[in-house]
Amino acid sequence: MIAETWAYAYWQTVVQKDGPALLPYFAKDAVICFHNTNEQFTPQEFVQANSSYPGRWACELEQITRTGSTVVTAVRVFGTPGSFHATSFFTLQGGLITRLDEYWGDDGSPPAWRQAMHIGKPIR
Repeated sequence: MIAETWAYAYWQTVVQKDGPALLPYFAKDAVICFHNTNEQFTPQEFVQANSSYPGRWACELEQITRTGSTVVTAVRVFGTPGSFHATSFFTLQGGLITRLDEYWGDDGSPPAWRQAMHIGKPIR
């Protein structure tokens, strides 16, 4: 239950773009990686990027798993200008994030080639 409470609070802070409240989640030498865009950030850079992201946002924490010092979350982030899913791998030490590996994807319709196959159905 502790991991769920921590993850929910973290993601609420992210979507509220509250930099002063977000920075204390990270160890000073933490490494944050956005693999889809080949970017690595310091905690200060991550907070700057998050606080500057355009639009207003909300999120739904869809899944959370904790194994040892790793917490994995899958969230849907939505608002303006769109909707996304993020899978995040948090490495924690002493209650602080020492490494964060994130994978983001835009939400959308299946590609035309797969629609033409008439397979699958909507998840929700």
